[in-house]
Amino acid sequence: MEPIFTKRDGWRRIYIDLPGMGLTKNYNGISSSDEMLNAVLEFIQAIIPNQEYIIAGESYGGYIARGIIQKQKEQLLGAAFICPVIIPFVEKRTVEKHKILKTDEKFIETLSKEEVEDFRNNNVVLNEYTWLRYNQEILSGCKIGDEKFLYKVKDKYGFSFDIDQSDFNKPSVFLLGRQDSSVGYKDALNIINKYPRGTFAVLDKAGHNLQIEQPQLFSSLVNDWLDRIEESLN
Repeated sequence: MEPIFTKRDGWRRIYIDLPGMGLTKNYNGISSSDEMLNAVLEFIQAIIPNQEYIIAGESYGGYIARGIIQKQKEQLLGAAFICPVIIPFVEKRTVEKHKILKTDEKFIETLSKEEVEDFRNNNVVLNEYTWLRYNQEILSGCKIGDEKFLYKVKDKYGFSFDIDQSDFNKPSVFLLGRQDSSVGYKDALNIINKYPRGTFAVLDKAGHNLQIEQPQLFSSLVNDWLDRIEESLN
């Protein structure tokens, strides 16, 4: 998100290091998405008690964000969903077959065999720009994740309660990759009526790392979302 704010003032950003995703400690009491959501809600209350805020969630974070809307909608002023998990269970998702759309063969030759394999499996645009950002922003996080713990949570990946039970009438945006083979894009369109102020954008030449593969469109759509929130506040 930070590139957005090189040209935009007035927003405080708080980035949550979810249990099991990096440097947060003492999280072994968490074993489900319900408990992960409760940890996030407690964190929000500790950092910005009883304040209004907006939220942006990517992938699993998008699923958690919908849980927050269900639990704390009155405090939310807007929500952004980046390649969000809509259906937690992989076998029930509608996903696209992985397809690479653009490759810089000359650059690919500079990578190791292992790097190329991972890069090809998780991206649809293979060039130096996407590699540098993928390596710095995605892989660096994956390397410090607690895989054993995360697999435990995946056993109870779905909330025990229903979400999307009422309309979310604040400005929102869903950024969806047309070639996203992880969570897909079609399932998100099934909840479009629950977000009357939502922009739903399906971007071509974008997989699960949409913000890296389509940075200009990502920036434009997120800025539009923030503009709409500011207008609603004024």
